[in-house]
Amino acid sequence: MLDNYEIILASQSPRRQELLAGLDIKFTIKTLPNLKEVCPSDLCGEEIPLFLAKQKAQAFASILKDNTLIITADTIVWLDGKVYGKPKDAADAKYMLHELSGKTHEVITGVCITTTVRQKCFAAISKVTFAELSDAEIDYYVEKYQPLDKAGSYGVQEWIGYIGVERIEGSYYNVMGLPIQRLYNVLKDW
Repeated sequence: MLDNYEIILASQSPRRQELLAGLDIKFTIKTLPNLKEVCPSDLCGEEIPLFLAKQKAQAFASILKDNTLIITADTIVWLDGKVYGKPKDAADAKYMLHELSGKTHEVITGVCITTTVRQKCFAAISKVTFAELSDAEIDYYVEKYQPLDKAGSYGVQEWIGYIGVERIEGSYYNVMGLPIQRLYNVLKDW
């Protein structure tokens, strides 16, 4: 599959790297550390991570060669018309987890697969229901696991997922940051 391409994952996320590696596809990692993740304020829901994934792909346009395929992605947490991205600090992480506690939110990942001649983008949505989380549970998680690099301030594969997630509708791996099964199917048909 895709033997003719040099595949690049444009992500610093260790979770995305782990998930893509699980497909047994050879790839390299490249990132643009100074890319500002800003989108128009009138976007909502899946439009936001799709816009950001496309923006990331555009930033790599200059390095694309005929045999290069680049994968970009962005994940948000969406609750009551509001985006919960990566927290600014521990206090912001605790605030976000209090907001998510006892509620169902959406985890939305936008993915773009780009070559010099083609681009395919899609969004995946998973619904996650959290149990009521105590202040002590939230404090423990934020202090011990440092979730500052995660949308919504949590990693489903970590302690908070074990004790707090009551139900997931949709892809578990999407909640981790990459809807890998759907990505596989798009790549398989490339």
